[in-house]
Amino acid sequence: MFILVSLTYFAYMIRFERQKLANGLRVIVHRDESTPMVTTNILYDAGSRDEDPDSTGFAHLFEHLMFEGTRNVPLFDVPVMMSGGENNAFTNNDLTNYFITLPATNLETALWLESDRMRGLDLAEERLANQKSVVIEEFRQRYLNQPYGDLLLLLRPLAYKVHPYRWPAIGMDISHIEKADSISARKFYDRFYIPSNAILSVAGNVDPDRAFRLTEKWFGDIPSGLKSERNLPVEPEQKERRELTVYRPVPSAHLIMAFHMGSRMSRDFYILDLLTDILAGCDSALFPAILVRKKELFNEADIYLSGEADPGLVIFSGRIRDGIDIRKAEEAVWSELDRLAAEPVKAADLDKARNRFESQQLMSYVSVANKAFGLACHEVLGDADGINREQEQYMSVTAEEIASIAGLTFRSGNCSVINYLPGKRRETT
Repeated sequence: MFILVSLTYFAYMIRFERQKLANGLRVIVHRDESTPMVTTNILYDAGSRDEDPDSTGFAHLFEHLMFEGTRNVPLFDVPVMMSGGENNAFTNNDLTNYFITLPATNLETALWLESDRMRGLDLAEERLANQKSVVIEEFRQRYLNQPYGDLLLLLRPLAYKVHPYRWPAIGMDISHIEKADSISARKFYDRFYIPSNAILSVAGNVDPDRAFRLTEKWFGDIPSGLKSERNLPVEPEQKERRELTVYRPVPSAHLIMAFHMGSRMSRDFYILDLLTDILAGCDSALFPAILVRKKELFNEADIYLSGEADPGLVIFSGRIRDGIDIRKAEEAVWSELDRLAAEPVKAADLDKARNRFESQQLMSYVSVANKAFGLACHEVLGDADGINREQEQYMSVTAEEIASIAGLTFRSGNCSVINYLPGKRRETT
């Protein structure tokens, strides 16, 4: 007998203290005495959406340059490793994030290192050339030299016409990185890598007062800089279906369907995030069960949110079985999407999705690194305490809300389609 067990709604709160330095640096500290470790997470409010359309890829390039070294620390990784720590970074369309996890006794080392590269990054031509080569090779390997690698490069300018989300975080074209020089790099660094454009979050076995004192010690005398006002173009409403057919030397056809949705802080985000989990969040979800196993049209079928701060995309991605016409496959996807608006999702499916979210959140926030990033991420979105309100947003989603948003989102006029077919390289519209 199958029994659906509903997890008890937990009142798990990530408690924190918050201060702001005179130079504009926002500092958040979460104390967790259950671990001997601490994570320092510094988030810069600068992603690929902040780039000039003629000079894309700079945010990602700087993710690499920040590990190249400073006047004081030629090799950033060495003192981190000597302190028993590890570090990494990532860039997306909205932000660039750096983090160090190490024994809590070595907190000051992490703060010193981050302050040093905020004020004194070495942008000599030789170091810049080294990282340009790395990024260019990454671009080629990830997007140009592997099967299906250019899907993102094709999808974004199809779905977006004016907003800078029309290029991926790595950039629009290799040539933009190739022409980067120390002058343009210095301009980007001075504009975005400043205290007033950064959030520092510290999570772990640390006394908040000590963390604030050390932050003031290492960051307090860095000039604030002038935080740029973000004035991005608003993407106009899409009213007609867009379609692109491309042929590439790949083993099987691939179908991509992208739909515009609301911003990260809209109610739409939470409803659609839960809906995509119902559709494809596990092997027994609706899309794998119906499109893959029952109808045998796809080898794999997924649907997910792009997750940007500004209005983003709901993206269906499906690898089509040999011998199946791509139009027939798309019709089957539409049949399932249309049903969502016409028939409320089953209570059991909604409960399972809520339970998966709840358990995943509990597991995620065992990590101090995840808590540090989560606090910084919510702070840049508007308020760090949003991390404690997010669960309620998901748990309160109703079947009626899902049906309503499905009807508004999954429309032909709101859809951009890529038919990615095996064959000699060419494109048609």
